[in-house]
Amino acid sequence: MLGSGYGRQYCGPRPFPGNGCKRGAHTKGFGRSRGGFTSKIHARCDNQGRPFGFALSGGQVSDYKATDALMAFPVPNPKAMLADRGYDSDCFRQDLLFCGILPAIPSRKGRNAPQKTDWRRYRDRNLIERMFDRLKQMRRIATRYEKTTLSFISFLNLTAAKLWIRTFINVT
Repeated sequence: MLGSGYGRQYCGPRPFPGNGCKRGAHTKGFGRSRGGFTSKIHARCDNQGRPFGFALSGGQVSDYKATDALMAFPVPNPKAMLADRGYDSDCFRQDLLFCGILPAIPSRKGRNAPQKTDWRRYRDRNLIERMFDRLKQMRRIATRYEKTTLSFISFLNLTAAKLWIRTFINVT
């Protein structure tokens, strides 16, 4: 009977082959960035800062790679998409315009041909930032205690439900 130490001793110093990631980091939604293992939360919100859904990506992945997952949510298309500089890419802008959505995304600083930005609309992005602040008031979300993607997104959805319920209480 071989133990894990014995099998690893003759196969090399790396983990056993699996899905190409080190010890299942991909299935857990973590990614290596400057600060260590982190993950990014991407959210799609309404115009009042209430979340429709979430997508997770690793810390090293660009923001605009999660746009397909965000746009696939079964909610009506907005008139404008407000996003930060991380979502600035030509293909994402073209997809938004093709769907009839006006992109209000500032250009990256190193972009060769800067795009025009509707700064009046972009001012409303503070609602999104405040939504993330309300989500991260729950310590479990801010520090990410959960190891798997499924359990972390489940807690994100519970917190989002709490935000939605708050808007329907004491409404006359």
